Amino acid sequence: MQDILDRLIHRARRHADPTRTQTVLPRVGLAVRTEPGPPSTGLYQPMVCVVLQGAKEVLIGETVLRYDAATSFVASLDLPASGRIVEATPDKPYIGAGLTLDREALGAMLAEAPSLPPCDPAAGFGVAPITRELLEAWALLLALLDTPADIPFLAASREREVLYRLLQGPHGAMLRQIGREDSRLSRVRRSIEWIARHYDRPLRVEALAEIAGMSVPSFHRHFKTVTAMSPLQYQKRLRLQAARRLLVSQGEAGRAAYAVGYESASQFSREYRRLFGAPPARDAARLLAGGGEQPGTAI
Repeated sequence: MQDILDRLIHRARRHADPTRTQTVLPRVGLAVRTEPGPPSTGLYQPMVCVVLQGAKEVLIGETVLRYDAATSFVASLDLPASGRIVEATPDKPYIGAGLTLDREALGAMLAEAPSLPPCDPAAGFGVAPITRELLEAWALLLALLDTPADIPFLAASREREVLYRLLQGPHGAMLRQIGREDSRLSRVRRSIEWIARHYDRPLRVEALAEIAGMSVPSFHRHFKTVTAMSPLQYQKRLRLQAARRLLVSQGEAGRAAYAVGYESASQFSREYRRLFGAPPARDAARLLAGGGEQPGTAI
């Protein structure tokens, strides 16, 4: 597969933009970094990332994942996470390509491919080796960066081939849940969408379980299996990430704490420091000195 990787690496280095990851291809991003960096936090959207060179580590809940050359990372729902590039040099930079997953497209493919059995995987994210067939599909998709006039006519079919190869590979069991509205993952996703809209409100697990159509014990178990966090931990990560953005824009820790739902400034400061490694004011000053917060992505 090294021949395909070499072609992809060359193309990615020509088309990557150091100021942004999004490319002219819909839902496709590229990242090229010449040195390891500090952890960056963010909300990882449902997507697949394939590493062409270098390595990256991601922390989701208490789970640490490493993905490196010829491996792929998949997140099947929105996940608060922290990631950092751990292998990169100017001569051999980290290079990753990402595709935001289209749930409707996956659902349509599953309807056309009934031979793919439904199943419930252990988690809503994971890392696996990439197959040659999947890498070849990626090569065809990224080749459109060289001929942008072809994108409106060919991008959808080439993205579809990437999704098909993903469904056939190690991540297939997880991705089949995205396209099934009755799957456990999709039911948990509905509760996550509620938390995302109301993260500043008190959290009632009973109400979330009702949204997911599960008993409270079953919901709590499946939520933690899928996200590697409890519902309360998930909400806390969203609150702290939102507070960090407010701190950078407004610069007042107390106001940010109450705005995201905290009733105790001291509790907010403790939990903020635990997640970001510094007290709110000091962290905000560091971010401002460095040009602001750099949102984390799976790429």
